[in-house]
Amino acid sequence: MEDKKTVFNYISQLFAIYGVVVAIFVAISLIIGNEAGSVSTLFSLGSTGLSTKTLIELFVLVVIVTIDDNVFHTDILIKNMPLIVRNILFFAVIMVTTTVFAAVFGWFPLNDMGSWIGFIVSFSVCAVFSSFLMRLEEKAENKKMQEALKKYNK
Repeated sequence: MEDKKTVFNYISQLFAIYGVVVAIFVAISLIIGNEAGSVSTLFSLGSTGLSTKTLIELFVLVVIVTIDDNVFHTDILIKNMPLIVRNILFFAVIMVTTTVFAAVFGWFPLNDMGSWIGFIVSFSVCAVFSSFLMRLEEKAENKKMQEALKKYNK
């Protein structure tokens, strides 16, 4: 059973995800920013930083990811949909959204197969890692609930 969430829970989740995403892009910018700057609008400033435009695009993406997460990981869907289906739909929505953003905002050239392969591989690695972390979190929560139930029954 989840605690009742407030708007502040969603805002903190949004900014936690945004912080991680920005930190990842800053690291990537420092490593390959100068080389990628001519290919991707994400790294238009090279290794000197991320543009305000890029930060806004990433923020809007994270808003969509946060909404997606809260839609697919609620008690209502937990009761009605298997975990694997929820995770597949969760990552599919993120993949489609990111693909649309990549195309609309010029994150990488549409006709560059190497960029798309790199995107798909990196997205898949992140999805698997994220699924693993979600599973660990679920196991820890289940263990905590079992311990609380044992304590209650005593």
